[in-house]
Amino acid sequence: QEDDDSSSDYGSRDKPGTALGRTVPDGNVLFPDIFHTDHLLFYERFKAYQDYILADCKASEVKEFTAEYLEKVLEPSGWQAVWRTNVFEVLVEVVDVEYSALKAVVQLSDPFLCESQASTFTLECMQELLELKERQIPLQELWVVYDESGEFDQTALAVEHVRFFYRCIWRTWDEEEEDDFDYFVRCVEPRLRLHYDILEHRVPSGLVADYQNYLSQCEEIYRKFLNVRNNISSSDSDSEVENVSMVEGLKLYEKIEHLKQKLKLIENPLLRYVFGYQKYSGLQAKGLRPTGTKITHVVSSTMMAGLLQSLIRDKLCPESCGEELEIQFHSDPLAAVDACYEGDRVIICPGHYVVDGVFCIADSVELEGYGLPDDIVIEKRGKGDNFVDCTGANVRISNLKLVQHDAVEGILNVHHGKTTLENCVLQCETTGITIRTSAELLMKNSDLYGAKGAGVEIYPGSMCTLLDNGIHHCKEGILIKNFLDEHYDIPKITMVNNMIHNNEGYGVVLVRPTMPSDVKDASAERTKGVLNDLAVLCDCLLTFLLFPDLGNTQPTQSGDGTARVEGFRQERLPECVTDELELYEQAVISEQTEGNYEIANELGATSAKKSQMHKKRLSELGITEADDNLMSQEMFVSIVGNQFKWNGKGSFGTFLF
Repeated sequence: QEDDDSSSDYGSRDKPGTALGRTVPDGNVLFPDIFHTDHLLFYERFKAYQDYILADCKASEVKEFTAEYLEKVLEPSGWQAVWRTNVFEVLVEVVDVEYSALKAVVQLSDPFLCESQASTFTLECMQELLELKERQIPLQELWVVYDESGEFDQTALAVEHVRFFYRCIWRTWDEEEEDDFDYFVRCVEPRLRLHYDILEHRVPSGLVADYQNYLSQCEEIYRKFLNVRNNISSSDSDSEVENVSMVEGLKLYEKIEHLKQKLKLIENPLLRYVFGYQKYSGLQAKGLRPTGTKITHVVSSTMMAGLLQSLIRDKLCPESCGEELEIQFHSDPLAAVDACYEGDRVIICPGHYVVDGVFCIADSVELEGYGLPDDIVIEKRGKGDNFVDCTGANVRISNLKLVQHDAVEGILNVHHGKTTLENCVLQCETTGITIRTSAELLMKNSDLYGAKGAGVEIYPGSMCTLLDNGIHHCKEGILIKNFLDEHYDIPKITMVNNMIHNNEGYGVVLVRPTMPSDVKDASAERTKGVLNDLAVLCDCLLTFLLFPDLGNTQPTQSGDGTARVEGFRQERLPECVTDELELYEQAVISEQTEGNYEIANELGATSAKKSQMHKKRLSELGITEADDNLMSQEMFVSIVGNQFKWNGKGSFGTFLF
């Protein structure tokens, strides 16, 4: 079985011929074909690094483990490769391998084949360059020349694994991390998963850009940090200059640690979506038309006479509108929205519309379906980040069904302004609705389902009002993101008469940082729970000792027709037997109602902590008195009449980080 696993990953020498594909190099020079190895699947790379290369090594042992792996699978000589740099490509022949240095000893091939951006790379020039490098080239700069015999399959794969690791997985600061953990589990696996999530378009483009930006910043600051540290270590004096360098080094170190934490959050498949990112929305509002007119846009795939008459009677009649209307007709809802200016209105007639683009609504525009939501379906096809982006001051969307496919972001993002969603159906793919900082959402009489993340994500500093909605069959129902951060205001949340059911996790989950009081509260709660359990156990043991025949007695009918146990006073039973039954019945009954109180209490307590933090910061600044109205800054919470049913983990939970 081990041989089968090995051959599936590296090719088998028992079978004639190569198991790998070939690639024709680009360019004008006729280089020989090379092995096609950069298409490997996630599980192939995962298996190679976990089982064959790194195993349970520490960060400081990575190079040593890699060298041991190469000694087992890499042919020491007799193969050709294309040596690639940013300025040239040249064909070389490998004559030896320095395994501990992860380098190959090479010589130029005969005939000499070289392609470069400049004509200066002649045979003599390349010979001189190789002499300067002592003819040793890093393995990750070599692409193994194709050989159909299969003899060099494992060599080509080994070089690919080394190249991919040092280009996509390894970080220059990894060796300075704590060395008492499994490097593969802590670093390699999450970075490998992120790489393939990005390749397969499962990560929002904004988050990818953030990650690359953080990585570049961290690498640049780390280089500066190394220079400062080296200067300090090479200096023997305790001069003022050295002290300044030490302070500078500490500042750089703090910046590096901060960026590394951001990178780890994005590398973690759970936390990257829990904490999200500050997406910049560059939508520009058009404002009013130069002519000052407002247009009603009518969308219909085909316009029949009867439909037009109904529209004129119900929506376009001048008597009902109070003024003469200018009307434009469209067959595509996306084109209609793109044509809108401030104050325009879009009426979408019944039909199934398939769009391949993003609804960017930067002005105060109204989108209205003419009929029931299930009759007016807008379906998003094609891979893309967004479906509907709203930044307008007052956007209204009603009587529509939005269906999302192949998405990496939510179905509706409210970045700025206020968006009102009424009588709509939202069939989600990833997350559902996201209300960003300083934005406002009013959602009523709508149905949202199918999100692989949260149905509704509420960011700090936002305002969210949910009235008479259904939120179901999502990963989480509603997710309220960390708002203890000192830079953000407290969100204002209203939830009335919503049905939140059949979600995989919690109906509502609050994400916030762990506070010192949480540790104390958890310890006290555990102590209280242990004491309560001991009290119940002692009560039941005492009952058993006093009435040893209780388990063998049979209930008899008393004169009033109620069952009782001979030799045991009936009122003793509820203390150790029926208490649990009563608690169970209460839990079943209260699941739909008590969630309201639990959510309101937890959010209120967190709001109080925020207020305390704010007071402490003012005190540190020397401000000892403050206006109570300014200091209260309480979260406006109205959690009334909501029903929580059949949620996998319960009505409410808190995620501490």
